Amino acid sequence: MDETVLTEDGVRLWAVRSGAGGPVVFCHGGPGLWDTLGDVAALLSDKVTVHRWDQRGCGRSERRGPYAMARSVADLDAVRRHFGLARMALLGHSWGAQLALQYALEHPGRVSKLVYVSGTGIDQDSTWHAAYKQNLRANLGSHLGRWEALKGRGERSDAEDREYSVLQWSADFSERERAVEHAERMATPWLGVNFECNATINAEGKRTWGTTALRAACEGLEVPTLIVDGAEDIRPRRAVDSLEQALPRVSREVLQGAGHLPWVEAPDGFRAAVGGFLTDRL
Repeated sequence: MDETVLTEDGVRLWAVRSGAGGPVVFCHGGPGLWDTLGDVAALLSDKVTVHRWDQRGCGRSERRGPYAMARSVADLDAVRRHFGLARMALLGHSWGAQLALQYALEHPGRVSKLVYVSGTGIDQDSTWHAAYKQNLRANLGSHLGRWEALKGRGERSDAEDREYSVLQWSADFSERERAVEHAERMATPWLGVNFECNATINAEGKRTWGTTALRAACEGLEVPTLIVDGAEDIRPRRAVDSLEQALPRVSREVLQGAGHLPWVEAPDGFRAAVGGFLTDRL
């Protein structure tokens, strides 16, 4: 059953709970997208109780800012309080992995375990972003021209926003013959990208990520962490190496034949790795 979480500043967030077992709160990617982790919940709901939510301004949540990492961390804590969780595991994907990590750094006593899926590490994005853009364009292949045309438009219709997003997301899959199909499924139902949220939080990250203070904080984080990568992710996996080196209680699983959404192309490996980690008594 859908639930409404009320944040400290009165923004209404969509949330839902499913499964049975220890509590895990998901943090979806973006920023500016909505929860597309239903398949992950289906893989894990016989092992854990999954709590999913749409971040502020996104999807089924109220479309209202402000947008910032600190605000996102506070909203995640509002989700925790709403469901009455003293402690929880966190699973974050892509941008959501960064959010989950930041929450764990600020509130380590409230986090039992951290699953960091397809994140981009703790260095400045200048260390990996050029390679990502090159890989993106290569994977777009015959769709590159249409993607560039849509990207270059000052204003797009909602249908064009969806087409642009589907083409871009298709580059995230290793299985090229089914890439657009996978991206279409991700975009259905279409809830609209919040590009303002995306631009604002990404700009903040460029100013605050990659500091010695962040690395030092990670070195002191005692929360057990599993890093999960798709081997074929177009965001170079070397971007995550410094995070792995910094965390004192970390393991890493690289799933072969999978891209940025590894549960789609390697579901059995993902379920085994993540389900095992979440249910293991460390």
